[in-house]
Amino acid sequence: MSFDTATLITILGMSAVTYFTRIAGLFIAGRLDLSGRAKAAFDAIPPAVLVAVIAPSALATGWRETAAALVAAAAATRLPILATIALGVGAVVALRALT
Repeated sequence: MSFDTATLITILGMSAVTYFTRIAGLFIAGRLDLSGRAKAAFDAIPPAVLVAVIAPSALATGWRETAAALVAAAAATRLPILATIALGVGAVVALRALT
């Protein structure tokens, strides 16, 4: 295995940029004075990102995972997060065991 300085510098640079953009977001978000629709839009960002990350894998992997994601989504309307996760994992295990 060879050591490539350009690759190491690129990785470190990308890591620094990623870290600083996340930290800057925290500092800027703390200083914003939002109200009304702007606050509602800002509060909707985390669930939207979560759905954008989960939906492709839940819909592209098979019917078992899609059904388990639907079970977890329904559970999330009534149950706490830990119970929702346990139910979703249990649903995937049960559905995979069926076939």
